[in-house]
Amino acid sequence: MKIGELAKAARCTTETVRFYEKEGLLPEAHRTASNYRDYGAAHVERLRFIRNCRALGMAHEEIRALLILMDAPQQGCGAVNTLLDEHIGHVDARIEELTQLRAQLAAIRAQCQTEHQVSACGILHGLAAMETEEKPPRHSHLG
Repeated sequence: MKIGELAKAARCTTETVRFYEKEGLLPEAHRTASNYRDYGAAHVERLRFIRNCRALGMAHEEIRALLILMDAPQQGCGAVNTLLDEHIGHVDARIEELTQLRAQLAAIRAQCQTEHQVSACGILHGLAAMETEEKPPRHSHLG
């Protein structure tokens, strides 16, 4: 199948296919005599796997590690479990960060309970006066 057919089968764009090929997550397709890429069912399956992992917030390196494990099906799945446990830890850390962010936003929102002129808006004054702390390093694998 051609790249457009692959993209349609995997519900993505041709640019996504090319990107994953460039990243080395999707193997390059064989070329036809007329130099068109010729993809097969294995490409569809792998691209869907990659897209499902991305939908779960996995980084490319995590996906790459899972693909390497998939390519060695005779091995035990302990490494897969470990990788997923680590990813769950990243998600938990992100949830904690977002919970703290929500609390901070709620505190700012509480500074303006009634309608005022913008010049007297407690939220805007609070944002202007707020002391920001240096951001701690994110606990997320995504940066």
